[in-house]
Amino acid sequence: MKYLDNVVSLKYDANKCIGCKKCYEVCPHRVFIIKNNKAVLDKIDSCIECGACMMNCPSNAIEVDQGVGCASAIISGFIKRNKFLSKFIKKDSCC
Repeated sequence: MKYLDNVVSLKYDANKCIGCKKCYEVCPHRVFIIKNNKAVLDKIDSCIECGACMMNCPSNAIEVDQGVGCASAIISGFIKRNKFLSKFIKKDSCC
């Protein structure tokens, strides 16, 4: 699943990563993978900016403007599931 292309506010500093794997464990969209005992961004456009990774990172290696993307993803999901509303959304929009 892709959220939006090239607009996610997630910032990750690999130099601060201590390899705890908490970001990988809590991310609902598997934005991170683990390579060589360090987190690596894999699918950043799938990030819904929920902030779970940032809140659980003990080394402050992750920053994200939480809330904005999460709310939008919830609204988009609701619109997609609602047949009446979905016919009013353009095909190329984020919803």
